[in-house]
Amino acid sequence: MARRKPERKDAGPAPSSLLVMVLYIAEGGPNSVQAVANLHAICEEQLAGNFTLEVIDVLASPQRALADGIVVTPSLVKTSPSPSARVIGNLSDRGSVLRALGIAARIQ
Repeated sequence: MARRKPERKDAGPAPSSLLVMVLYIAEGGPNSVQAVANLHAICEEQLAGNFTLEVIDVLASPQRALADGIVVTPSLVKTSPSPSARVIGNLSDRGSVLRALGIAARIQ
């Protein structure tokens, strides 16, 4: 008797399709506040939960920022999938952010 694999109703994203990002901000700075809002909107509209985001306040973790090569805030770094990419600024240029994240085809 052949065994049948169980079906997964909600398989979620494949590990390779998960977008992994780190946003470096200066907490409370106007450009950082705007970058968080802009990225939140992009993630909500374009990524449907297929992402992880770590937000690093460089004022609270300056050594982490320096170790990661961050000298300007806000800076968004896409670490996975390859190739990695960086976007500097308040992320208001939606097209540039989507291209850097590799999701330009989803622009509506």
